[in-house]
Amino acid sequence: MDIKPVTPDFAVADQVTASDLEQLKQLGYQTLICNRPDGEAEGQPTADSLAAAAEAMGFGWAWIPISSGVFTDEAVAAFAAALNGHAKPALAFCRTGTRSVTLWALSQAGGQPVEALLSQAAAAGYDLSAHARRLADRHQA
Repeated sequence: MDIKPVTPDFAVADQVTASDLEQLKQLGYQTLICNRPDGEAEGQPTADSLAAAAEAMGFGWAWIPISSGVFTDEAVAAFAAALNGHAKPALAFCRTGTRSVTLWALSQAGGQPVEALLSQAAAAGYDLSAHARRLADRHQA
């Protein structure tokens, strides 16, 4: 598991497994957001199994599965609701973290300048420049 902090209250990671939960708890994360659909890769844990393990350890949990590159307005709204409705810090994860950081940026675009979002994502190792127009549109809306 490779955790990449984006803000003091939010980070992204690649696939989380049940064996990672103790480490995440020790690092202080309080909420987990899974953006990976079940069955995307062989051997990937199911969202239900991760949810049960995470909730048993006291984590907040949200499952917002999206296919790679498909960032619907509904998924963005669900992501924003998960961030706003659960304790922080939060960690969102998918196969590489890219979907999670993209959802985060889109969910924050109404309240932050596009350049700030692109910069925060870049500092975590993600290039979201392909989404600059949509981020700008959401910022203006």
